[in-house]
Amino acid sequence: MHKNHTMAATKRTEKGGEPPAKKEERVPIALDPYTIIKHPLSTEKGVRLMEAENKLLFVIDANATKRDVKTAIEKLYAAKVRNVNTFIQYGQKRAYVTFSAETPAINVATNLGLI
Repeated sequence: MHKNHTMAATKRTEKGGEPPAKKEERVPIALDPYTIIKHPLSTEKGVRLMEAENKLLFVIDANATKRDVKTAIEKLYAAKVRNVNTFIQYGQKRAYVTFSAETPAINVATNLGLI
C-alpha cells in the first residue's frame, strides 16, 4: 500500500517542519516575434520537408515555447500554422513548423529568400 503524500505533508507541518517545496511554474515571458524567431534554416532535409510535407525549419530562442513560435510565425509571415515541433541540436533550439494547406511552405520560403 502506498503512503498518502498529503498526510505526510500534514504531519511534517504539524511537527513544526518545513512544508514540502512546491514546483515553480513557468512564468510566460512576453517575447517579441523578432526575438523568438532568430532565422530560418535551409538544409537538404529542410528543402525536402518543405516540398513533401509543407514544413519549414527555424532556429528559435531557447526560452520560446511551441505556442510562442506559432504566434510569432503567424504574426511575422501572415501564414497559418498547423503544428510546431521543437528540439535542441548543436546547442540551438530549432522548430519544425508545419503550415496549413492554405499557405504553402514554398511561398513562405520564397518570401524569406530561401529559394
